[in-house]
This record gives sequence, structure tokens and C-alpha cells, in this order.
Amino acid sequence: MQMRHSPLSVAALLGAALSLLPGCESTKSSGPSPSDPQTQKDAPVQTQDGWQRARVGDRVTYAFSAKQGPAPQGGTARALSGQVTLEVEAVQQPWVWVRVTFSDEAGKPLAQTRLAQDQLIPVRADVTRPLDVPHAGEASAERPTTAGRTWEAMRYVSDQRPVDGPLRTRVYANEPGPLYLTQGLLEANTESAGFRVPGGIQVTLREFREGSGTNAAVPALDRPLGPGAYYDRRVDMAPSPSVFRVCFAAERGFLLRTEGPIDTNAAPCSDFSQAEPERLEEVLLGLPFEALSAGDWPPTTAASGTRGTFTVEERAVPAITVQRTETSDGTQRVYSETVAADPWGPVLSGLPYEARFRTLNEGTERVLAGGKREPEGSSRLVRWGTWLGGSK
Repeated sequence: MQMRHSPLSVAALLGAALSLLPGCESTKSSGPSPSDPQTQKDAPVQTQDGWQRARVGDRVTYAFSAKQGPAPQGGTARALSGQVTLEVEAVQQPWVWVRVTFSDEAGKPLAQTRLAQDQLIPVRADVTRPLDVPHAGEASAERPTTAGRTWEAMRYVSDQRPVDGPLRTRVYANEPGPLYLTQGLLEANTESAGFRVPGGIQVTLREFREGSGTNAAVPALDRPLGPGAYYDRRVDMAPSPSVFRVCFAAERGFLLRTEGPIDTNAAPCSDFSQAEPERLEEVLLGLPFEALSAGDWPPTTAASGTRGTFTVEERAVPAITVQRTETSDGTQRVYSETVAADPWGPVLSGLPYEARFRTLNEGTERVLAGGKREPEGSSRLVRWGTWLGGSK
């Protein structure tokens, strides 16, 4: 992540962290609409039965390889490879608790901070409303042999290079079976050939395992990817300050995210009826490229920052604050940003993934005559918690 030094806007402050990158779709669907002729409606068999029959120990592992070339203005190429595993940790219907772990090829933790810790995803085995995210691209049938098994599958190819978009290929098993955790995904490949910065990510099914079914206690949501948790940010901008809440849920393999002003008359995260579903496997398998693009943590610009603490309710978070002064059109402004020194620190227990790697606080002040500063806008993390199970 590059620390930003520009006037604040609600869109910049509250935009989804999981933006459209090669291999990772936005939390707001950016693919063709269901009416698009390039969108195929003959999607693989639904995976509801798999989620309803989920057993502790069900597991799938994918190998991934991400790369990014140098930018036109210079720089060096970067690469990141390893594997990602999804495993059912507990089942308490209608909830299936899935742990996601990124590791290197030998199964050891990755050095990349953004992927260094496992994360938990509680997924509903049922749905609260119909969910449908059609596959984009031209479809063709095939019988690939992957992870020691031959599958009846469909390949979807979407080529957006003529409009500076990526070339995306996805292969899904018609009968997901043990691959219900990723809706039957066998292979994914995204090439950002149309972008100014070349790169992409390739993902391949490595192995799968069906669990024993032995029940286990529901784990604590210390490191949630998002579902089951929320966070609030206070935005101080004209005409009046507001507090926005970002809520996450997951249902039958789809991630749901809502964002908006807090409804004081409703329980936290009680309404996902307007949330647009995003395929969970797309979000997860896009994280390596996002980590590669953003760089490690803390951001390089934080090297000149001041270390201290940032208080969120009763929590004192070790943090780094960077300030920068710029002059534009004769007006001097001071931009400041505060980030977590350790985004996986225990004091941040329960904070959704995307908020860990955003600013804890950022603001803009205009410098007046005599050196006095006048606030122009700010955004800060003010609260987080879990809504699943009624805690916090």
C-alpha cells in the first residue's frame, strides 16, 4: 500500500479494499451483467448440498503463482508463489467455519505480512435470499485431470484486452463434490495484458480431502477475513460528520459486504438484503496478487513516521503516523496518515482483514496565516466487533 497524500473523499475513504485486480474481482461486481451475451447462464450444478453436508476436516488446497512486471516509469518485477488451503474447522448448522491459510510450497508461513496469518470465515450453509453470480466469458466443455481425478468441467474464457481489461480463464467442475468450498473451481488464470503494468496470477487445484466429521468447538473470530464481523469509520467532512459501518457475511460460497450509515434502530449487520454477492474463491485467490501489488507492511513511506499509539475505544493500538506538507495554488496543506505498526497484533483481535491494511486515521489540514491549521476532512477507525453470536 502506498500511503496517500491527497484531499479526502468519501469514495476514497470508504471504497472496498478488495478492488478489481488481476485475479481478484471487486466486492462490487464488475463483470458482465446477467443480461450480457458474454455471460454464460449454464453454470455448474449448485453447491448447496455440499455446504449442508459439510464435515470437520473437509479441505481443498490450491497452488498459486502471481507476478507483476515493472511499471512504465521504472521499478522491478515482483513475484509471489505458494499455496492456499481452505479447511472446515467446525460445523454448527447453519454455520460452517472455514479456516484459510496461505503458505509457501513447503507448507511454511509466507514472509509476506498480508498473507502471514490464517483467517477464519463463517459461512452459512443456507441462504437468506437467492444468490446468483453467472460466470463471465465463452463456455466450453472439457474433461481435465487435476489432483489425481478426471472431472467433467466447463471452461470460461473472458477476453477484455481490447478494452484494456484482463484475459480471464476459469475452469469449474460440473459436480463440485468435495470442492464445494470453492464452488468446484479447478483452475483460474488472469493475465493483465491490457494494463500498463503487466502481470497476473495462476491458480491450480493441488489436492482435496473429505473430513472425518468429528465435531469441534466453534473457534474464536480473532482473525476474520470479514464474515461475522464489522468495523465503523467516522468521516468528518462537510456538511456534517457521519459514522459508516462496513459489515461482512458469507452464504453458501458467496461473500456479502454492506457499507453505509449506522442504523441505530437495528442490530449490527442485521440486513444483507442489498449486498451484492461476490464469489468467495475469487476474493481469496485474488489476495496474493493484491498483496504483491500493494507490497509488504508497513508501507515504505512509514519509515520516516513517528511511532506511538492510536486509541480505538478502550484499545491502544501501536501505530505509525506520517505527515507531509504540500502547497498547491498558493495554499499549504498538511496530510497525515496513521497505520497499524503490526496489523496482526493481538490488540486488533476481531478486526476484519480489509481494515487491518487501511489507515487507522487520515486527515487533511489547511495551514492559515500565522501557522494555524484548519481541519478540512478526516476519517478514522472508531469501532469494530463481531455480530455473529451476538458478541460485542
